[in-house]
Formats: sequence, C-alpha cells, structure tokens
Amino acid sequence: MIKRAFLPLLLLTSSLASAADLTEMEIRWLKAGSAVLAYAKQELKLPLDITVQPQARPTDVPLALGYDNGRCKLVLSMRGNPNAEDILDTVPPAQRALMIEAMVAHEIGHCWRYAQGNWHAVPAGFEEQPSQAARHALRDTRREEGYADLVALAWIQQRHPEQYAAVASWMRQVRQPSPASGSHSTLTWLQLAPTGAAFAPGLPLFEQADRLWQKGLLQDQ
Repeated sequence: MIKRAFLPLLLLTSSLASAADLTEMEIRWLKAGSAVLAYAKQELKLPLDITVQPQARPTDVPLALGYDNGRCKLVLSMRGNPNAEDILDTVPPAQRALMIEAMVAHEIGHCWRYAQGNWHAVPAGFEEQPSQAARHALRDTRREEGYADLVALAWIQQRHPEQYAAVASWMRQVRQPSPASGSHSTLTWLQLAPTGAAFAPGLPLFEQADRLWQKGLLQDQ
C-alpha cells in the first residue's frame, strides 16, 4: 500500500482513482520525481495529470508525456513490463533516483512546450528548410527531445550541481545514435552543455534551456 507521505503529492499532481493501487516501482519513480512534479504544479501551475497504464505494451517506455484536452498526461507504463528499468542498468543504485528525477524534468519540459503552444514550433527568425514529410516529423521530434533534455540538465544544475557531470554523462550515453534511439538522438544539444556552466545563471529554468536550444537549432538544419 502507498505510504501516507506520498498522498499529498498524488492528490496534487494526479487524477488517479486510487493512489493505494500504485505499485512499489511506481511509488519509487514518483518519489524520485516529486520535487519536479511539485514545482510543475505549484509554481508553474501546469495542467498536469498522472496516468498509470494497467498493462504496458511491449514498445512502451516507462515514462512518457502526452497532451489531451488542454492537459498534460504523465504516463507511467511499468506494469507487466519486465524491461521498465533497463534504462537504469548502467547507473549505480545510489544514483538511480537522480536519473529518474532528470527524466521527470525532461517530461515537464515537454509539458511546458505544449502548454505554451510552442509544440513543434521554432523561434521567429529561423528559416525552415523544405523536407519530405517523414523527415520533417523526425526532425521536429528530435528538436523537442533536445529541448526537453536541456530542461532536465538545467534542472539538475539548479538543484543538484554537484551531480551534473554524472547526469550529463548518462544522458549522452542514452542518446547515442542507434537504431533504437531513432529520432531521439539529441547529442547536438547535449554537446552544448558539457558542464553546468553552459546555463546562464539567474534566468528562469526554461529560458536557460531555450538559449542553448536555439544554438542547437542552428546546427540542426
């Protein structure tokens, strides 16, 4: 049964019918991301719900972000998924909660883009090169993933600067180009932030990410 300490978080961020039905893994991931979720809901006022899939499909990732009827849906797909935590296999156990926190921050980056009406849009002044529809879709997805990765790193730099190098290294490893990564290879942006010093101090989180993201767009034509 879910621990009482998690009930305020779930009531704050979730539309779950019964918080007591959460599994140990789901509780652990939500606990790791609790600071991000509280920030998104309390400070940013993002329209955010948590949804748990009763049965994950073979291709589902453990954590994903969707948008429906004006609300962000943070979807946990862990039940019946023996590979749900494979992404953490190379991470020392003591650092796994930190990487999960970065993943939750990544998804909140997506929610911010949705909520601002900027999904798949580029800033004014950027010229789009004509491309085939399939290539266009892959490019747009890659750009959104790059933005969200930078939000995750900006979050870590703000909240856990002493752990920045470990998180950035792990993200570069995860994002290495491969058949599995497909359109999600974001090294163009990750290479712009090898250390936390890449982010301008004193700026809001999303503005910090956006400044580097725009630099990456110039390389991603």
